[in-house]
Amino acid sequence: MTAALTLDLPDEACTASLGRALSGLLRAGDCLLLEGSIGAGKSHLARAFIRARLGEAEDVPSPTFTLVQTYPGQPEIWHADLYRLTHPDEVLELGLDDAFATAICLIEWPDRLGRALPENPLHLRLVARGEGRVAYLDFGNRPRFGDSLLRHFGAENFLTRHEWQTARRKPLVVDASTRRYQRLSLAGQKAVRMDAPPGQVDKATDFAKVGRHLLALGLSAPQILADDAAQGYLLLEDLGDNLYPAQIAAVPALELRLYTEATDVLLHLQAQPPAPNLPDLSATEWAEAAALAIDWYRRGPVGTAVDRAQFVSILAKTLHLHADGPRVMALRDYHAENLLWLPDRKGLARVGLLDFQLAQMGQPGYDLVSLLQDARRLVPKEIEAAMIRRFAKATGHDLGTFQAAYAALGAQRALRILGIFAKLAATEGKTRYLSMIPHVWQQLKRNLTNPALSELREVCAKLLPPPQTVVT
Repeated sequence: MTAALTLDLPDEACTASLGRALSGLLRAGDCLLLEGSIGAGKSHLARAFIRARLGEAEDVPSPTFTLVQTYPGQPEIWHADLYRLTHPDEVLELGLDDAFATAICLIEWPDRLGRALPENPLHLRLVARGEGRVAYLDFGNRPRFGDSLLRHFGAENFLTRHEWQTARRKPLVVDASTRRYQRLSLAGQKAVRMDAPPGQVDKATDFAKVGRHLLALGLSAPQILADDAAQGYLLLEDLGDNLYPAQIAAVPALELRLYTEATDVLLHLQAQPPAPNLPDLSATEWAEAAALAIDWYRRGPVGTAVDRAQFVSILAKTLHLHADGPRVMALRDYHAENLLWLPDRKGLARVGLLDFQLAQMGQPGYDLVSLLQDARRLVPKEIEAAMIRRFAKATGHDLGTFQAAYAALGAQRALRILGIFAKLAATEGKTRYLSMIPHVWQQLKRNLTNPALSELREVCAKLLPPPQTVVT
C-alpha cells in the first residue's frame, strides 16, 4: 500500500484519537480497510471509532468469532473481522456487499475480500513500533481527506491531553465561518471545543485574547478551560442554547429588556480601556470593505463591472464627516444570534457573548447598529429608536448628530453585508443568504434617508440594483 499520510501513534491514546478523528469524517458508503498483524491495534482503533459515534458506554466486542457486528444509527456501522474466512465468496453470505453501499464499514483482514473489495475504500495499515505503532493511510480518490483528518486528529489529541477524550460529542451549527464547534458532555460536565484552522481570518488566538478581556470586565464571554490557540484549538465554557431569538420567541415580553441589557453591555464595554493591539481601520478602509457590494452584489447579477473608486470615495467622505471620531472597542458581530440570555447571573453578566474574535477599534455606534439593524431578524422600530436615545444620552451625544453617525455606519454595514451574502452564494453555494438580502436592502434604504447621506444615496441609486433583480 502506498501511504498518502503516515502518522506516529506512540501510545494507545493516540491510536484511539485517530479512531475518533476518522469517526467524524466517514459517511454512509465509506469503507475503512484495517490492515496489520494480530495485536497491531485494529480492534482498538475500531472500538474508539464506534464509541465516538455512539457513546463511551457502548459495548463494542471484537467480531473475531461473530465475523460481523452491526451498530444502529444514521448510518449503520458494520465492524467485520474476516480473519476466519476461507473463501471470498463467504463475504456475500455476510451481507457486506449491500452494507458497502449504505453503511460505514470497518473491515479487519480485508485481504480476505478478494474481488469483493468495495469501490474507493480507505486503507489504514498499522505497524507496531515500541509501545505504540505507525499508521500508514491511503485515502483513495479523496484529495482533501488528508488535511481534514489531520485537523480532526489534532483536535482529538487536544481533548486527550486535557482528559476530555471520552466525552460525548454533538456538532454545533456554524454560520459563515470556517470554524467548527463540538458540544461535549462528560461525567456531568459540559464544554465546547472550538477548531479554528490557522491561517484564516477568524483566529483562536484573537478569540482567546478578546474573551479574556471581556471576562476581566465582568462580562459573560465563555471561560477558556484549555488553550492551544496557536494550533487553533480551544476548550470553552458551554453557555447553553438560550440565544436571544429563542428567548424572545418563548417570552416576547422580554424583548425590550434583552435589548436594553445588550445596549448597556456596549456602554460598559466602551467606557473601559480596550483590549490591546486591536486593528484600527481608517474611514477609507471601512469604505473599501463595503465595496463588496459593488464587487459581488452588483457585478454578479448585472454582469458589468464599474469603477468602484467613486463609490469608495463618497462612502469614505460620508464616514469621515459623520462617523470618524474617537475610537472605542467594537466587537463587530454584535447581534441576536451571538447573544445569550443567562438569567441566573447578575447584572450585565446576564448577557452571554459569542463570536467576538474580529474585534477592532471602531466608532461608538457600530456595534449598536449591528445589534439593532440585525441582518437575520427584524428588531421593532420602537425598540431601535429607544436604544438609540438611550445610547446617545448615556454617551453625551447630541441625538441628531448621533443619528447621522448611526445612519452612516448602518449604510456601511448594510452595503458590506449585501456583498458578503452575494459572495457566499456565488462562491460557496450558500444560497440561503440570498433570502436575507431584501431585509438588508430595506435597512440600507432607511439609513440613506438621513439628510446627511444624500450624496451616498445618489451613488447607491446609480450603481446598485434593487434585490428583485438580484434574488431569483
